[in-house]
Amino acid sequence: MKRCAMYAVCFLVMLSFSGCGYNTMQKNEEAVKAAWGDVEATYQRRNDLIPNLVEVVKAYAKHEKETLQAVTEARAKVGSIQVTKDMINDPKAIAQFQAAQSSMSSALSRLMVVVERYPDLKANQNFMNLQHQLEGTENRINVARTRYNKAVQEFNTSIRIFPNNLTNSLLLHLQPKEAFKAEPGAEKAPQVKF
Repeated sequence: MKRCAMYAVCFLVMLSFSGCGYNTMQKNEEAVKAAWGDVEATYQRRNDLIPNLVEVVKAYAKHEKETLQAVTEARAKVGSIQVTKDMINDPKAIAQFQAAQSSMSSALSRLMVVVERYPDLKANQNFMNLQHQLEGTENRINVARTRYNKAVQEFNTSIRIFPNNLTNSLLLHLQPKEAFKAEPGAEKAPQVKF
């Protein structure tokens, strides 16, 4: 009889811990880290493509040296930012990372205008293949950022809801994660002028 009571107490203790959210919060934080890894991987893929894209365009558009230099400088700026897993806990670092990526996107937009202005560039199959890869990468970046924001939302919700918030405040002390945000002015459609 005494042994049955001991098993019952152990069962009740285990049952009470299963509702505290400890494991859920840990799982959600790991999902945020994995999603951030996907964001990094998609940006890395883009950064790996840029040198090839620039070399092909240089061969066909020497007269647009300023635009190509802007792409190169933007890539250098992106490459100078040290990306780490700890970055997700630092809103300033994420903002700096986003600013560098924004300058890269701006430089790439100017590069695409060059392509539109000079149709003979579009005829080059190598350039078209790289352009398609770049477009696919930009789509992947968007998907990765969206997934990251979803993981951040789930994590932030899991540390705020009851009884998880008690477990977090007493045991884990996890801080809310920062999501990717739209850049200022992103609500306005870009104007393309020739």
